[in-house]
Amino acid sequence: MNSPRSAQPLAAQGTILAMLIHPDINPVALQLGPVAVHWYGLTYLAAFGFFMLLGKLRLQHAPYASHAGWSFRDVEDVLFLGVLGVILGGRFGYCLFYNPVYYAAHPLEILYAWRGGMSFHGGLLGVILSMAWFAYERKRSFWAVADFVAPCVPTGLACGRLGNFINGELWGRVADPELPWGMVFRGAGALPRHPSQVYQFLLEGLLLFVLLWVYARSGPRQGRVSAAFLMGYGLLRFVVEFFREPDAHLGLLQMGLSMGQWLCIPMVLGGAALWWWFGTRPAPAPQ
Repeated sequence: MNSPRSAQPLAAQGTILAMLIHPDINPVALQLGPVAVHWYGLTYLAAFGFFMLLGKLRLQHAPYASHAGWSFRDVEDVLFLGVLGVILGGRFGYCLFYNPVYYAAHPLEILYAWRGGMSFHGGLLGVILSMAWFAYERKRSFWAVADFVAPCVPTGLACGRLGNFINGELWGRVADPELPWGMVFRGAGALPRHPSQVYQFLLEGLLLFVLLWVYARSGPRQGRVSAAFLMGYGLLRFVVEFFREPDAHLGLLQMGLSMGQWLCIPMVLGGAALWWWFGTRPAPAPQ
């Protein structure tokens, strides 16, 4: 029989579970006849809006403000190409990194993006290719373009994680029952879990944005803002993955790390190598 002391935490646990249940939010924000506007789509629109706003502000920062070749049209064009890179790269990256055997056997389903399945790391590769194309077309340094874009990205990531939370997807691992913000997600069992979408919103989104924005304003060497993005996102995502439920069909891989963590390791190492390399290079002319 439980003593009064042991019964108290159980009662408190029951209170926490009753209070912190993920709200059953309708994924459709607005229904206009046959047209359904989803919350997730609205978070994408918010991400694009933040990019346009921050890109306009970046045009007032050195070295872009002092170079007549940059205009708001560049912001629009690089956003358009970046969106294509995110969608195509994110989808192909998910199929390649997270379920290659299945999609090798069902190649047409690679195109079924509406069924879900997007990878940040694949989207990153897609954005890199889109920036390379933009730089080639405009005859500019790739790193000048990448440094322009990097501080404008984390707010978009934050919007995406907010969409994940609204949809009640990509939840975290089972948490200590006494964790005050542990949350029960529908479809994930009765135990409280870490709201890892919120962790990613705060860390990979808001914190990374503040750090990159302040750093970019300090006048670093060309390329180092991009290197800081790779290191910063890689480190923060690596940490959050300890609280995020790994994909069911993959689980944890070698050394008890998730696929997301293994994909972050080359980001961090590559960012550190670029950081060092740009420090050894002479400062280029503004582009």
